[in-house]
Amino acid sequence: MNDEKIWVVGTGAMAREYAKVLKALSADFTAIGRSQTNAERFSEETDCHTLSGGIEKVLSGNTDIPDRAIVAVSVDQLAPVTSALIQAGVQKILVEKPGCCLPSELESLQSLAEKAECRVYIAYNRRFYASVLEAEKIIENDGGLKSMHFEFTEWSRSVTAIERPREVFENWFYANSTHVVDLAFFIGGLPEKIASFTSGRLDWHTPAIFTGAGKTEKDVLFSYCANWNAPGRWGVELLTPLHRLYLKPMEQLQIQNLNSVKIDPVEIDDTLDRNFKPGLYRQTKAFLSDNISRLCPLGEQLCHVKTIYDKIVNG
Repeated sequence: MNDEKIWVVGTGAMAREYAKVLKALSADFTAIGRSQTNAERFSEETDCHTLSGGIEKVLSGNTDIPDRAIVAVSVDQLAPVTSALIQAGVQKILVEKPGCCLPSELESLQSLAEKAECRVYIAYNRRFYASVLEAEKIIENDGGLKSMHFEFTEWSRSVTAIERPREVFENWFYANSTHVVDLAFFIGGLPEKIASFTSGRLDWHTPAIFTGAGKTEKDVLFSYCANWNAPGRWGVELLTPLHRLYLKPMEQLQIQNLNSVKIDPVEIDDTLDRNFKPGLYRQTKAFLSDNISRLCPLGEQLCHVKTIYDKIVNG
């Protein structure tokens, strides 16, 4: 790529995925973790330079600030780590979605970024799936998208099987479900009108059932649903005058022709999405090359929280 200095903050599973991509892109980077044990294990597994002690310790003893940073820490640490990097002078940051644990943290991050003239992007990797790129081509060839439906049902037992801070569970819609919502409106345009309804609750999240509908700025009619107390899965369905496209699972693309009930798989070149975590190679390459057309800027994320996500989760 280039000779810029890059930090990957985090030494967990997501940081490993980024390390794999960065090595494939021949990008020189340093990983930063908290515990020495995890840092050593990360270094052994990825064969890359790794520092321990956490971002605060590294920053306090390091005046050689990187040009770019990728933040791949736990959800509850996303905002504090990003804030520290902004204040240290890092100018370009890619932070794992949703960029915060509490939506209210985004405003202070945006204020810091604006003052420091730092460009921060939220890593919604599904925007970069090969299946999504192919779906966009078909939509364009068909004359545009006319309507869409998406579902963001979460599997409660799977979510609670991993120990996380209470705040993460309470904000799970923002922390995880927005992957689906972001993609749907990235393809179909932002909502111009939206009516949202909710009901039910879980021990760890309120609400549990979501439904709604509206129209986007591209005149695309949409509907959505999710019931975290019932079976379901993530998915986006895209309807054109000629086809119904299924991103369900989202890594794959299926197609239904007009006047037919048959659903067929669409052949796509998903080599990158099979060799790396889906979407991550294209997303990381876009970030490193300043090709930001598919990235989600921090300011855009803040706007989405206020105008879309809050409405969906609050009904």
